[in-house]
Amino acid sequence: MGFKLSHAVLRLVTGAYMVNAGVGKLSLDEEGAGNLQGMAANALPQIRQIPPATFGKVLAGAEIGLGAALLAPFVPTKLAALALTAFSGGLLATYLKTPGLTQPDGIRPTAAGVPMAKDSWLVAIGIALLVDRKHRKPAKESKHKAVATQPGR
Repeated sequence: MGFKLSHAVLRLVTGAYMVNAGVGKLSLDEEGAGNLQGMAANALPQIRQIPPATFGKVLAGAEIGLGAALLAPFVPTKLAALALTAFSGGLLATYLKTPGLTQPDGIRPTAAGVPMAKDSWLVAIGIALLVDRKHRKPAKESKHKAVATQPGR
């Protein structure tokens, strides 16, 4: 497992953002948690079965945990990226399925949807980290192969 500066930058910035978002939600009151829960339930209706206060704490913990995984260098990039992609995919589904957040085309954000539309960047970062491949140096040609391919030998 090698170090890639591009991965470190994406993980550092995204991880710090996620930890900050989660810490900010730790002090949610019941009404604020209920509002977030109502939006999330647009994408996943089963969420309505959870008490709002519990939902708020779970959401905060998930964001803090995900951010910590992104920041921790011992967590493999592919694992952290998979978690980021799954979590942010849920956020994006919430944005797309919540009435009033998108224009009539169902994609472009309204003024109210701009704060949620930015989660598309989190999905993109997760996917970029997932699909990035390690660049391997081409194997050096051995002297034996070089001699064998010369004309007249």
